[in-house]
Amino acid sequence: MHNKVVYHAMKAFSSFGLPTLRFNFRGVGLSEGSFDDGQGEQEDVRVALEWLDARLKLPILVAGFSFGSYVGLRVGCGDTSVKGLIALGLPAHAEGRDYTYGFLAACTQPKLFISGDHDVFGPRAHMEAVFASTPEPKRLVWIEGAEHFFQGTPESPTPKLGQMQQEIARWLHEQYALNR
Repeated sequence: MHNKVVYHAMKAFSSFGLPTLRFNFRGVGLSEGSFDDGQGEQEDVRVALEWLDARLKLPILVAGFSFGSYVGLRVGCGDTSVKGLIALGLPAHAEGRDYTYGFLAACTQPKLFISGDHDVFGPRAHMEAVFASTPEPKRLVWIEGAEHFFQGTPESPTPKLGQMQQEIARWLHEQYALNR
């Protein structure tokens, strides 16, 4: 919830006046519970979506980073209250876990995938295969010179978080005709 990627994504949404909800999965930070290998974390997302829907009565966009993008996609795909999905730094293999995305073949909501071209957890070949298996509407954006956390690489040392925000903003504007 407090890492730079999540914060900058929230700022992109906020720049359009969209309400945002950031939360920690169970067992992270001061939240209760313990890590549940993605199963309980899916329930965390479901509860958050229900809370948003009950209180705001607005279309919902789900954005997640790394493990959060995997869980957000799992829950958001097919949920009629979710009108779009953003996956930042979608992982293939991280922290001893392998991620598979066969469920995306039935995901018809608009999807934006943003990854760094030097992301060791989501290599280009894996991301392109996931993207190819996903139905339209969809967009895949590579941030040149960025690693998993959208920081720079030795060859391109400046942070790339601003570029990530610009791509989110561009997609929101083009997909939903939103203006700042």
